[in-house]
Amino acid sequence: MTILENQSLKPYNTFHIDESATFFGTIHTEQELLELFNHPIVQTEPISFIGGGSNILLTKKKEGLVVCNRIKGISIVEENDEDVIVEFMSGESWHDCVLWAVDRGFGGIENLSLIPGTMGAAPIQNIGAYGVEIKDVFVSCEALHLSTKTKNTFGLDECQFGYRDSIFKRNHKDQYFILSVRLKFSKHPKCSIEYGDIQKIIEQDYNHEVTIKNVSNAVIQIRSSKLPDPAVIGNAGSFFKNPVVEHSIYEHLAISYPSMPHFESSNGVKIPAAWLIEQCGWKGYRNGDFGVHERQALVLVNYAEATGQELFALSSDIITSVQQRFNILLEREVNIW
Repeated sequence: MTILENQSLKPYNTFHIDESATFFGTIHTEQELLELFNHPIVQTEPISFIGGGSNILLTKKKEGLVVCNRIKGISIVEENDEDVIVEFMSGESWHDCVLWAVDRGFGGIENLSLIPGTMGAAPIQNIGAYGVEIKDVFVSCEALHLSTKTKNTFGLDECQFGYRDSIFKRNHKDQYFILSVRLKFSKHPKCSIEYGDIQKIIEQDYNHEVTIKNVSNAVIQIRSSKLPDPAVIGNAGSFFKNPVVEHSIYEHLAISYPSMPHFESSNGVKIPAAWLIEQCGWKGYRNGDFGVHERQALVLVNYAEATGQELFALSSDIITSVQQRFNILLEREVNIW
């Protein structure tokens, strides 16, 4: 693997922030990853990994070695008349994997179409959208322990999935490199169309025909209409998590805000962060090259040459204003580098 010095990370993050890495390299195979650990630079410099760069905000030069994961491969592991287990290597584009499954009639992740990032990041974040999360189809993942260089397999229960959360964000944070992910798909899927405008679009555009292909197309249409394309406007998708509050807190807020949207959760009531941010007047806010997207208050944007520090300061101001008005503390979903 070729290691470059003072490499700009602008092409490797969807915010298009122009910060650099002291050292930078790209791996294409598991063998290259293993060989990397014998490189002299790794003996003295901290190492960080980047996939699609869609869940990070660069606020300064990244010290040490940044390694871009491009380990590719898709293979069917088990198959019968009812379902199929597929192994995806971690450097595969998540959306490409969704389309691969949809094209073969394998159901289960069509609602997760057009989510940016790589397969390796999906279980770390327990990505989800429109009533579906990766944990719903997750079988296992194989991961390399960065210190011992041993490979471990984590099953569904061992990953301890939660809302945009997993053991890889808590107990095992920064300890493992995910090599591959196995997902189980149904050949006779029951599509989930209750969330958002999926059912409405299928009724209008697809003559009420519910198929995984039509659901995927509907989700792509919805996301494209609401979220800016990172190739056009720098962004990392949803910047904040939707907060979950105790029922007593929700009931108190509902007195003053009876129309406040909310959803029952296993550990309380989930309130859309976008609604809270919009109520504080941030939707469509712009200051020079940075701001809040005009159609989605959850999305912070870099219109041209904004810095990571500017976007981080904006996120802090949003957190403060929501806390002052609603006494709810928003949590950033994006990783700050």
